[in-house]
Amino acid sequence: MTGQPEPPIAPQDICDRLPLIGELAPDFQARSTRGPLTLSDYRGRWLVLMSHPADFTPVCTSEFVALARSAERFKRLGCELVALSVDSLFAHIAWVLAIEEKFGVTVDFPIVEDVSLVISRAFGMVHPGAATTATIRAVFVIDPAGVVQAIQYYPMAVGRSVDELLRLVAALQAASGSECSVPADWREGDSVLAPPPVGLDEARLRKAQPDSRDWYYGAAVVPEPAPRGRKGRG
Repeated sequence: MTGQPEPPIAPQDICDRLPLIGELAPDFQARSTRGPLTLSDYRGRWLVLMSHPADFTPVCTSEFVALARSAERFKRLGCELVALSVDSLFAHIAWVLAIEEKFGVTVDFPIVEDVSLVISRAFGMVHPGAATTATIRAVFVIDPAGVVQAIQYYPMAVGRSVDELLRLVAALQAASGSECSVPADWREGDSVLAPPPVGLDEARLRKAQPDSRDWYYGAAVVPEPAPRGRKGRG
């Protein structure tokens, strides 16, 4: 016995390139602060999978405090949170306990260990040729079918906006399953945009509508409530 943490089980069916928007997220099994975790167990729910460079670092700590304080807002969207770094499970546990003690908040969402870097490399969280094994701040928003719908990258020195993550998830849900699109600075409850016309007659009709800006910028429509998946992981 070496006392070293067990590496996570290798992801299943990993491609030789990074996942793209519109593709299935690479599945994996790993240990986490909430017990063994399999990514495909989250099918049927929206998921935000995010990496952080290291535990016990100031920017990462500020993010996790903000995420923990906003956990209920994600739950109301039917969205789960899963975090990941190359630190060990024991480091994750110690960090969560330190956050509870120093900031008075509980990080209930799982933090996955990836000491082997297998998951990080499958998702492009450690860039080829990087000087360190620290994962960049990557965010993957995954829909209930397990398909990647959005990807964000942040530098190590800049923290993510929790409000923007919530807005992004809600916007993806509003546009999901329809031909409508979401305008700039859209917020939950706002109207979305109708799809552009595909014929000249329809374009003329659209342009003549009093609430249309132009033939291609159609009248806004209020989206139907988007399906938000099953209740949280139990």
